[in-house]
Amino acid sequence: MNKYIFLLLLAVQSVFAQVEFKAAVSKSTIGINERLRIDFTMNDDGDNFEAPSFEGFKVFGGPNQSVNYSWVNGRKSFSKSYSFFLMPTKKGTFVIKPASIEIAGKIYKTNSVKVTVGNAVTQPEPEEEEDPFAIIFGNQRRRQQQQQQQMQLPPQLKGDGIHLVAEISNTNPYLNEPITAVYKLYVSPYVSVSDFRESASPKYNNFWSQAIDVKNLSVQMGKYNGEDYRYVILRKTVLYPQKAGKLNIEPLSLDINMQAPTGRRDMFGRMEYTNGTKKVSAGAKSIFVKALPEAGKPEDFTGAVGHFDFRVKPSKTALKSGESMQLEVSVAGKGNMKLFTLPKPIVPNALEMYDPEHKESVTTPLTGTQGTISDTYTIVPQYKGIYAIKPLTFSYFDLNSKTYKTITSQEIKLDVLEGIMPTSTDQTAATGKQTVAKSDQFAYVKSNTELEPIKCDDFLGSTLFYTLLFVPFLIIPIIVLAKKKKEALDGDVAGNKIRQSNKLAKKFLSEASKQMGNKEPFYDAMERALHNFLKAKLHIETSEMSKENIQELLMSKKAESHTVTDFMKLMDSCEFARYAPSTSVAMQQDYDRAVGVISELSKQI
Repeated sequence: MNKYIFLLLLAVQSVFAQVEFKAAVSKSTIGINERLRIDFTMNDDGDNFEAPSFEGFKVFGGPNQSVNYSWVNGRKSFSKSYSFFLMPTKKGTFVIKPASIEIAGKIYKTNSVKVTVGNAVTQPEPEEEEDPFAIIFGNQRRRQQQQQQQMQLPPQLKGDGIHLVAEISNTNPYLNEPITAVYKLYVSPYVSVSDFRESASPKYNNFWSQAIDVKNLSVQMGKYNGEDYRYVILRKTVLYPQKAGKLNIEPLSLDINMQAPTGRRDMFGRMEYTNGTKKVSAGAKSIFVKALPEAGKPEDFTGAVGHFDFRVKPSKTALKSGESMQLEVSVAGKGNMKLFTLPKPIVPNALEMYDPEHKESVTTPLTGTQGTISDTYTIVPQYKGIYAIKPLTFSYFDLNSKTYKTITSQEIKLDVLEGIMPTSTDQTAATGKQTVAKSDQFAYVKSNTELEPIKCDDFLGSTLFYTLLFVPFLIIPIIVLAKKKKEALDGDVAGNKIRQSNKLAKKFLSEASKQMGNKEPFYDAMERALHNFLKAKLHIETSEMSKENIQELLMSKKAESHTVTDFMKLMDSCEFARYAPSTSVAMQQDYDRAVGVISELSKQI
């Protein structure tokens, strides 16, 4: 019986257990040179974690995930956390927005956290106080130990132990000759890398490029400057230069989170490590491209470079009139397969030829593009007879012999067995020649010229002349009325002040009006508008915007107390509404209140 009661209590506990997902920081007030740790912790397992943008901070570590699971006296305890290490980029007060997680099909968000970043603080030197051997042997003994430990620092770490290298297979290729660029990240065995991000991608101007997928970043062992290093291949790219002369490849750059030894040891003799970030670059590379030789260049050369085989193959050579056949023109081999055109066959006029179907079956390994490309033409004969398709030629530059080579196909004879014979007016179909017969098609051309005078009207006295003459006199009354209207508006001092105030309010709130209906962007824009208004009117910075200081400055500027109270209530409402449900009607009401309050303060200050 007790067993069933115990299980019932566990079931009730699991039903009424609430999911908690909260954010906590190591310190809410830090210096500009200090680091901050923030933990997002939940009491149930979730998926699809999304971190906030961390505006005002730079992430140099994380996310580090930790899970704690325990079962004590029949009670289950579970916690899971994501930790980030942040470095502030500027001073001020920042709000870290909520993170989100999906648990049992529902989305949960943490609380927002406010962090104040102030002036730089003095960092203590713990080594002078924490070294226990200094008490016994004095500071001189400790300095000797540090010097010995620093002398034992591995030689790889003289360059921080991380290097990004771009290996170019050939820096002096011919035009359209394939070269490869392989980017490798070398890491010393004494250094660990936790994360890296691309800060600049390489650009291949004046190159035709084909990237090769690197599916797994497998760690390999190799040498760098004669020392043992681990390395991974980040990118592989095949490049075809499209211009002769000096070409530059812009570098790949990475931001790396790393851990490296400091060169000192702790009281137990273990090497001390420090976390940090480093930016590495592969450096720009210069490629000197040679132009293809002009000597011996064939007239039909279209830019093919490599080693190829050329074929022209008909599907059949005997057919009936009106029956179709296919003529395949193909090139197979290795080279710049996608950068040249195939020759087009020339057929007699009695054969109707349609536009080709282009096919490509190519792959791109590191050695260059290889495979087959083809154009397949559909040809339909119109008359009975025997017709010849002239041989085709294909020329390319051979990289092995550094010479031009030309391949010529065989002449193709088509035998059209059945069909009508060409008549005398269809000599083109059989011979390709055209017979010109006498005709009266140009009989309409007159042999005598008859000239007629061209009629021309004078501008003076025309309708356009009088229109341009009297239009300025009609514009004068309009100018007089407009001037009187402007003078009346200028004389309305009170009205001008109201219009100017409303214009200023809408200027500050223009971004908020664009975000109407989107709660968080709308209230973010509202807060920025209120802050910018205070900066413009009170000449204060963001760090000075406490509620007491704002209220005191507004009162000192002769603003009315009820207007100041409305402004402060509006700021509190915007801050609260960002984290509470809101409707479009409420947003419109807050927007109208903001326009009115800013307009009133503009007139009073």
